[in-house]
Amino acid sequence: MKKVSISILMLLISLCATAQENAPEMADKFRADGKIYVVVLVLATIFAGIIAYLVRLERKISKLEKEK
Repeated sequence: MKKVSISILMLLISLCATAQENAPEMADKFRADGKIYVVVLVLATIFAGIIAYLVRLERKISKLEKEK
């Protein structure tokens, strides 16, 4: 079992190393056009929305727990 897990770990490490050799052209194109900031802004907005939803949900759950 130990040999299998070590083999899988080594395979994953080698895959990660080869994945970093080629730079993605799409990111360079977005950066050159200035659109990368739009992508980052959209992702940040989505992330902030998810965080706000989770905080609101936690407050509602806490309120319900206190009522019982």
